Amino acid sequence: MNHLINKLFLQILILISLLVISQFAIAAESSYKLSTGDRIKITVYGEPDLTMETTLNDGGVINYPFMGEIPIEGMTVKKLENKIYKHLKGDYLLNPNVHVSIETYRPFFVNGQVKKPGGYPYQPGLTLRRAISLAGGYTERASKSNTFIIHQNEPEIRTRAQQFMKINPGDTITVEESFF
Repeated sequence: MNHLINKLFLQILILISLLVISQFAIAAESSYKLSTGDRIKITVYGEPDLTMETTLNDGGVINYPFMGEIPIEGMTVKKLENKIYKHLKGDYLLNPNVHVSIETYRPFFVNGQVKKPGGYPYQPGLTLRRAISLAGGYTERASKSNTFIIHQNEPEIRTRAQQFMKINPGDTITVEESFF
């Protein structure tokens, strides 16, 4: 009997965890600003010719049917949905049902004293500690106290990093060399 109760309790905990994680991802996506390298999917339900996946080019622009080139750098998903909806409504469709989602976030970068420097796919909820782990961990010469982040949206500010600091897509992490 205790075994069944423990198993049921574990399943409930897993379900609650999945719900919390999905809500976190939805909240993060709603305030997330699109930029170069993000891959998005635009769906207009019932209109396969208006449904597409695309990656923002270097200029932060996408090419969309009936609209041509759309500059979307810095827009949220919701703002892009509204822009497409307003353009399609009336002239092309009576009441378009538009949905935009992020298929792949732009990468973040880790350089300096890590075992595998380079670009890595961003995951919602990413912290410095997890980012360093993805890059293979620190080298023996790494200075954990001299690790810096440059956020893509603030390229002129170099911030000293803490282990549980949030990492954003497009960020660059630099791990300095220790002198001791």
